[in-house]
Amino acid sequence: MSTNSSFQDQVAIITGGADGLGLALAQRLQAAGAQLALLDINPEKLSRAREELGGRPATFVTDVSSAADVQSAFDAIAGKFGRIDILVNSAGITGKTNTRSHEVPVEDFDRVLALNLRGTFLTCQAALPRMLERGYGRILNIASIAGKEGNAGMVAYSSSKAAVIGLTKSMGKEYAETGVTINALAPAVIRTAMVEALPDAQVKYMTDKIPMKRCGTLEEFAATAEFIVSPANSFTTGFTFDLSGGRAVY
Repeated sequence: MSTNSSFQDQVAIITGGADGLGLALAQRLQAAGAQLALLDINPEKLSRAREELGGRPATFVTDVSSAADVQSAFDAIAGKFGRIDILVNSAGITGKTNTRSHEVPVEDFDRVLALNLRGTFLTCQAALPRMLERGYGRILNIASIAGKEGNAGMVAYSSSKAAVIGLTKSMGKEYAETGVTINALAPAVIRTAMVEALPDAQVKYMTDKIPMKRCGTLEEFAATAEFIVSPANSFTTGFTFDLSGGRAVY
């Protein structure tokens, strides 16, 4: 667990915070003193995550692809805590995998883009005015190595994460003089429930491309993400950090 106390009294919103990457980061930020608001579409998982975190986080059942859902949750968070310091966009789905592009249903493509890209855009829109009021904020959008290089058989996911990287670059430049930094993190394969659910052939395809020949761990992800959203990370914005075991070096 982190011993960093620089998050004391800060309010961190984590989408997809009920499990996987989002929950791993929530555990780390709470240990460092942050107050948490977890957003997820699954009420049962949210309830379990809250219990796992000692009943301390505020939780909101939210479809991040819905503008109304997002606005309602963010209004409630601002009303409860009076501030928003950190936003981490961790909610995401892979959609159909191990499927060639001409065989992907349009409905599946649209669903992945709606959650992964539209959801990131909507939550950033909701958080930014509150951060700008105070002249401080940290936004971290979880992208993917698939967004840099493209994964065969994952056209919707790769497209959505490439778009998240582009969104992050654009927003980072727009708000560079405001005290609000906006960065992305592009992991390769991290051992999460989402990865466990992928076909073995898809996971092998991804891990075979990693020079370290292994998946990343949730602990490695959380440590990197913690730095990105910390006050110490004050001179980097619009950047996509690497977490790929050497697969991407740019």
